[in-house]
Amino acid sequence: MKRVIGIGGIFFKSKDPKALSEWYNKHLGVANEGWGAQFFFDKVAPQLKDGYQLWSPFSDTTNYFEPSDQTFMINFIVDDLDALLDALKEEGVNVVDKKEAGDFGKFGWCFDPDGNKVELWETPK
Repeated sequence: MKRVIGIGGIFFKSKDPKALSEWYNKHLGVANEGWGAQFFFDKVAPQLKDGYQLWSPFSDTTNYFEPSDQTFMINFIVDDLDALLDALKEEGVNVVDKKEAGDFGKFGWCFDPDGNKVELWETPK
């Protein structure tokens, strides 16, 4: 099963970067090359050859990142949201018990070990 298949780029601090990288590799399939991970749309998701990433500042009063108190949230593109959320639950990952679907696709959320809320996005097919 494919897990994460894309991201634009995100840089952030962690108390234990090695352990956090291992968590992302184990649970979301993000392979760290030592300096980070890189995704090419045309290689990992041909259907996204015209894909894009968003940069979107939110108001400092938004509650969209809750219950995390972090100042950022990563959005990862995934191949099969439902299957991934089921697998994450089985692996003991803290998964938000809610999903959303609309014109832009399906969304679900989980938390990494540092308490960062992670948004998982399955694009419309």
